[in-house]
Amino acid sequence: MTSLIPIALAPILLLLASNVFMTFAWYGQLKFPGAVLWQVVLISWGIAFFEYCLAVPANRIGHQVYSAAQLKTMQEIITLLVFAVFSVTYLGESLKWNHMVAFLFLCGAAFFSFHKWS
Repeated sequence: MTSLIPIALAPILLLLASNVFMTFAWYGQLKFPGAVLWQVVLISWGIAFFEYCLAVPANRIGHQVYSAAQLKTMQEIITLLVFAVFSVTYLGESLKWNHMVAFLFLCGAAFFSFHKWS
């Protein structure tokens, strides 16, 4: 096993973990519509701190292997995956066909971002 495999995988795992934190920071409060807004903001900032502690190293490590555009594309796909699971399991919402179409378009963006054109 070469050292390239862990370096290539590390940003993906870190971005996955950071997105879990950020999704809770942004959308977790939707389950509590009666919560005071300023308190929700402070709690969200606290949660987002951990997201940044994971996302910044993910991008720094990832830039050794991926371009910035590839990292951003990865981030968006991971964000959508995490949000889809979150919205179904935590918020109890359902995904519709148009959400799936949007996801497929983002996968197409990932293809173009990662494909090596000559």
